[in-house]
Amino acid sequence: MVKKSILTLIVIFFVGITALSLTFEVTISQEALDTVASLGLETPINGRVFVIVSKDSSREPVAQTDVRGVPFWGKDVFEMSSESVVTISEGDMAVVGYPIELSDLPAGDYFIQALVNVYTTFNRADGHTVLMHDDTGDGQWFWESVGNATSKTKKVYLDPANPGTVELAISEVIMPDYELEPGMVLQQGNYTDSEWVKFIKIKSEVASEFWGKDMYIGANVLLPEGYYDNPGVYYPVIYYQGHFPGGSAPVGFRVNNDVYKFWTEDGNARFIAVSIRDATPYYDTAYSVDSVNSGPYGTAITEELIPYLESQFRMIPEKWARILAGGSTGGWETLAMKVFYPDIFGRTYVWYPDGVDFNYYQLINIYNDDNAYYSDFGWVKTERPSARDTHGNIRFTVKQENYFEMAAGPSNRSGGQWSVWESTYSPLGADGFPQPIWDQLTGEINKDVAEYWKENFDLNYILQENWEEIGPKIAGDVHVTVGDMDNYYLNEAVYLLKAAMEKMENPVSDMTFDFGANQGHGWKGWSPANPEKALALQEWLAQLSEYMIENAPEEVEKNWIY
Repeated sequence: MVKKSILTLIVIFFVGITALSLTFEVTISQEALDTVASLGLETPINGRVFVIVSKDSSREPVAQTDVRGVPFWGKDVFEMSSESVVTISEGDMAVVGYPIELSDLPAGDYFIQALVNVYTTFNRADGHTVLMHDDTGDGQWFWESVGNATSKTKKVYLDPANPGTVELAISEVIMPDYELEPGMVLQQGNYTDSEWVKFIKIKSEVASEFWGKDMYIGANVLLPEGYYDNPGVYYPVIYYQGHFPGGSAPVGFRVNNDVYKFWTEDGNARFIAVSIRDATPYYDTAYSVDSVNSGPYGTAITEELIPYLESQFRMIPEKWARILAGGSTGGWETLAMKVFYPDIFGRTYVWYPDGVDFNYYQLINIYNDDNAYYSDFGWVKTERPSARDTHGNIRFTVKQENYFEMAAGPSNRSGGQWSVWESTYSPLGADGFPQPIWDQLTGEINKDVAEYWKENFDLNYILQENWEEIGPKIAGDVHVTVGDMDNYYLNEAVYLLKAAMEKMENPVSDMTFDFGANQGHGWKGWSPANPEKALALQEWLAQLSEYMIENAPEEVEKNWIY
């Protein structure tokens, strides 16, 4: 559970402890502060300081944090300088830890480490000033973010029953794996072009206006075989949606792998493939929509990024030639982009999407359930699972995951999954952060917020309520797949979407669905070559190639088939 706690420390030598309670004192060197500032981040530091403990010496403690990971405790800090001493101790109500209270830490030898997550000041256009972790090309996993800083790992004997003080000195700044040259910014990362992949980054005017500072959006562009040899050919484009892609190529492309073999075979439809880099101060992706919390990233993508890409690369700038595909987060983004921008995008492949109907927000019905953490059976309350394996064994619960995120960063600053859903779907709160869908401590659901979610982001509801307008623009374009043992229970909402779409008339939806028996998260369909195996990306690309060859408009010159 997330608790208010103190931290224990470990030093490569044993430390004698003689204080009234177990306390961690965290400082930062001036050299580290200067390095943070050299990366374009604010100093003195506003942010969040953590102490992490582990029994495992094979990796740094900060690399072992997760919902099923090692204990840690965090505390917000303001104007942290080289003169500051940040205390993390038992009884400090500003300290929140996970999964145990400091007082519950068993006595023993531990490896310990401190980390500071550096925040940036955003003076937003809505009048709110907020402190948040700006993306530094890390995809918002702040435990490893460029510009954040850690102490060296220590080994120490800790016993909460024996009071004392452990000192940790932050001195190591996480640096980018490239030289940050004048004019470069960390946001959305900086990557080196190859023959196949080009990395684009542009300033988004609409996102910059919203956040009150320069904000960037990027794309990884995979070029087709023969692009340079056929200067007169324009190509269909696959927008391959998902989490922050870093410096990877879209659609799983790597030289000499199976996708590469398809990509370079003769006789196929040729595509340009694009992965979008749209990390925000909340998460590793903006979910490709406009949000009152994350900003107008749907607008940024459709009105700034895509027109820019179409001006720089030989892309066919027509709806039928803009293909959407993605899984999980990318699955939700893909369907949302099709629903909210039906005049822009054509064929759409939705794989194991995040909840497309909030009657099943994973296993939570935000409209009818009173509590997100428990199913109430009167005398018995059962904690709701959040993840399972394909045999049904529970990995962790909704409460555990939310408590992890609460300790990692209050006000949806954890960079976690539940936090980004709130930052995407929720109305704006009075404090400038998203209104929570439920009380993070108790799990009690806010029905007013649930209604806002319904009207603005419940995709199944929006489709049904607006079918007369949306239906003619998307009918026959959408294919949805999910395993019936999806590890995050995402299949449940897809069942509701299927039932609703089968009832649609004028026009009929012709939305197609495949459910994989006993298949977990990541299932895209069955392999045509081996029906007992899951569809591989190169097999999907072959299917897409056939579809585009057969269904491209007759009047279109198909010189992109070679």
